[in-house]
Amino acid sequence: MGRLALFLLTACLSVTAAAADAIKGERQETFGDVTVHYNTFNSTYLTPDIAKSAELIRSKNQGVINISVIKEGKPLMAQVSGSVKDLTSQTVPLKFKQITEQGAIYYIAQFPVDQQEVRTFDIKVQTGDKINTINFNQELFPGQ
Repeated sequence: MGRLALFLLTACLSVTAAAADAIKGERQETFGDVTVHYNTFNSTYLTPDIAKSAELIRSKNQGVINISVIKEGKPLMAQVSGSVKDLTSQTVPLKFKQITEQGAIYYIAQFPVDQQEVRTFDIKVQTGDKINTINFNQELFPGQ
């Protein structure tokens, strides 16, 4: 699972061609002393063994959203939920699963990517009694 942590950290902190956000390239939000990093990418960027270990479907029509929560430079457990909406306002709930590895905690969920389009993500991150919301638009592309 160490390779999964490395891949997800790299994916979370970099901008990929499949999910470039021209308006906001830093892909993070800060709420007081908590920073939430987020990224989306097509699941074909995962190698088959990483997808299997994370129990993700590797398909050109499946996207992945990756969330990590950091407080004082250390990973923080949180409750993560959300949804993704297409241009016709069809909403798909995101079912996040927590991945915990040595020194890292990630929350990942998959969603369909049937065609190139801009999607709106609404993510809620709860740490303790605080709930913070991240909203962003992302142009998505089916993979190769």
